[in-house]
Amino acid sequence: QVQLVESGGGLVQPGGSLRLSCAGSGFTFSNYAMSWYRQAPGKERELVANISNTGGSTNYADSMKGRFTISRDNAKKTVYLQMSSLKPDDTAVYYCYFRSWLGNDYWGRGTQVTVSS
Repeated sequence: QVQLVESGGGLVQPGGSLRLSCAGSGFTFSNYAMSWYRQAPGKERELVANISNTGGSTNYADSMKGRFTISRDNAKKTVYLQMSSLKPDDTAVYYCYFRSWLGNDYWGRGTQVTVSS
């Protein structure tokens, strides 16, 4: 059974940092590119960043470039999102995602990030 479990969210002050983790199980983690998405209240889910299966290639949404870093540890079957210089607009539920070779989409349940003073 494929599972993606996010952790590391919480309440942080503007300008602060958080590191999110997503642990994968039930599939060959190292075979797949992984992504982080987020969804703010009243808004559509949007791509934050993605990373190739080896970690050698990464991409970011423009508003996250320079502030967020995606990485992965295939031995631990975990993908990370290091977030810094956080703004209130970064408040959202952050989701881990991948698409299998068969075209199935897999999402975690999400972790809440709240940026507020």
